[in-house]
Amino acid sequence: MVESADPTYHGVLIYDGECPFCSAASTALRHVRGVGAIPWSDESAQAFLEDQFEAVPFALVLVDREEERVYAGRAAASELCDRAGMPVLVQDIVGENYESIADAIRTAAGGDRDPYHDTYPLAPAAADRFPALAAAADGTTLVARDR
Repeated sequence: MVESADPTYHGVLIYDGECPFCSAASTALRHVRGVGAIPWSDESAQAFLEDQFEAVPFALVLVDREEERVYAGRAAASELCDRAGMPVLVQDIVGENYESIADAIRTAAGGDRDPYHDTYPLAPAAADRFPALAAAADGTTLVARDR
């Protein structure tokens, strides 16, 4: 398991701050304990993505330090729905429509089609960047700390 001295969050959502779908996903995380959110354009997010994927995919990405997993694209959207306790019907709708929503956003943003839509092990170099990523994230419930 990856450890950090004082983690603010055990999970971080990397999302496009300009995308209404992604912004809604980050808002849904307000009910998920210990998960922060950070815009894709943030320097910490860019460095993390480069170390995780050896590229900087323009995708919704959920990083879970405790599970040592990274969910990308459709897998991230599905995992977010599950963690936020959304009904199965909503989860199915998001999963089935993720590609069309993502394609519309990429077209508007001028980006390329993103090939990352799965769950990946947390890469060692990316794990080293997690504390900085978590420190830069905000907007959701903090992890309870032992005192």
